[in-house]
Amino acid sequence: MRPSQAHSFIATTATTDLTVRWPEYGELLVRAGKLGPRELERALSAQHEMGGALDGVLVSLGLVSELDAARALAEHLGLPFVAAESFAEVPPDLPGLLPDFLRAHHVLPLRAEDGRLDVAMRAPQDAFVLKALHLTTGLAVHPSVGLASDIAKALQRQHEEADAADTGEGPLDEEGAGDFVEHLRDLASEAPVIRLVNTLIGRVIELRASDIHLEPFEDGLHVRYRVDGVLLPGEVVPAGQGAAVSSRVKLLAHLDIAERRLPQDGRIKIRVKGRELDLRVSTVPTVWGESVVMRVLDRASVRFGLEDMGFERDTLERFNQLVHRPHGILLVTGPTGSGKTTTLYAALAKLDSTSQKIITVEDPVEYQLEGINQIQVHTQINLTFGNALRSILRQDPDIIMIGEMRDGETAQIAVQSSLTGHLVLSTLHTNTAASAVIRMQDMGVERYLITSTVNGVLAQRLVRRLCPHCKTPVVPAPELLKDSGLGRFLAAGQPMYEARGCERCRGTGYQGRTGIHELLVVDEAMRSAILQGKDASALHTLAMHSGMHSLYEDGLRKVATGMTSLDELLRVTQDQGET
Repeated sequence: MRPSQAHSFIATTATTDLTVRWPEYGELLVRAGKLGPRELERALSAQHEMGGALDGVLVSLGLVSELDAARALAEHLGLPFVAAESFAEVPPDLPGLLPDFLRAHHVLPLRAEDGRLDVAMRAPQDAFVLKALHLTTGLAVHPSVGLASDIAKALQRQHEEADAADTGEGPLDEEGAGDFVEHLRDLASEAPVIRLVNTLIGRVIELRASDIHLEPFEDGLHVRYRVDGVLLPGEVVPAGQGAAVSSRVKLLAHLDIAERRLPQDGRIKIRVKGRELDLRVSTVPTVWGESVVMRVLDRASVRFGLEDMGFERDTLERFNQLVHRPHGILLVTGPTGSGKTTTLYAALAKLDSTSQKIITVEDPVEYQLEGINQIQVHTQINLTFGNALRSILRQDPDIIMIGEMRDGETAQIAVQSSLTGHLVLSTLHTNTAASAVIRMQDMGVERYLITSTVNGVLAQRLVRRLCPHCKTPVVPAPELLKDSGLGRFLAAGQPMYEARGCERCRGTGYQGRTGIHELLVVDEAMRSAILQGKDASALHTLAMHSGMHSLYEDGLRKVATGMTSLDELLRVTQDQGET
């Protein structure tokens, strides 16, 4: 059945034969110059592994824009594409349709007349949704393709207008909106709200928290603190004060308190309990209001040397050798919040900034380092990683730190920089050291360039340290020693330690964190394996044979010394498995 025939079929029966042939859809993008053949091949492979629709995979991987993916889907299915400016200002009255269903499936009703329902959909090929719409409304469904983000915004706007109508407030005119903003500003400037916000922020000092989460729900504003990587519940601010508290934080961060529909980012410098705090603020709109997260940028953490960050002696010795090489690329990998940037800062602190020119490009600049030129990325004025890196190569640097190698352009410039005699330090979001090599290939860097430039890859995680005041010794069973692999580092009959909990650690059993690491050094054997196209698993095995300790093994060494517990190690490295 051709797309046009299928479209007619949908319109009359509300069922679909519009099956998307994803390889053909991908070829459409390739012919349009939006996607490379090699990228399509990788995306189809990723779709096969992860499931889901190819257009979603392409967008999530950053290979095509949401707009290009949607236009191609519309062309492939022979359906119209509807832009946000064409959405109906007044939605049709369809009492049977639940807002939650529309939001979950990204469906926006546009018009309902003459027995026909026009809708914009993120996935018009979904027969289940089409049939549900037909059965609920009794109308013949005519789908078109729309952007998921545009549909979500339109549905949210309709929801807000309906709420305003229910409460009798009605839409605010310019004067009314101004009065409302001033009312919010007045509330946020009152002494009780100021004291409350200062108290919430001040608790990060006594808790040693890294983040404060202000999350609005129906019953009020829930406060949670991330301590040693784990979220702990805090106060619940009454619903009547929630908006004032969020507005107070936005005022401190110099954000627009009148804008509550779009995400915003800012920064706060504040003195609480005699201590200077630097907070990075992020706001996003949710169903019940604005969710606010404040990340604490603790300048004290960068004063640590590499020796104080949990490195085992053999790993630290090899890492120091890589840091002091005159050129090449050194990568630090791990998920968000695993201490990658702190490790890079500590590595930069070991380098001599008086005899070498060191430049960093970051988003954001979290800590200011003495003697080092740091550049803040500003995408709004087109100061991107790529543009900044191209410019700093003309600044005659010796060492370059890239906050994150996030795309092919950044990776290519990093490779070119290392080939021309610069040492490049950067971070990458991968789970293991070996998979960083594959990630660079996915970014379009040729294997021979990887082997010529990459000196090594450090993967790391943070595990909680056992509280020294209450940790409890236990002698593990022989079966546990064998099954966990701990027997390689702990003799039979020797105790390991478990978390217990006391007043000093607030009952958690842990106090502070330390790093676990795996360091892959690109030697001749590794270069040969990369050139042969070996996968991440084979590269990981080869590195282990060359003396690398995996994250799990490095963690076992810390369990054996009583620094952390086996339960904590398994919590952090459960994606690695036992090695």
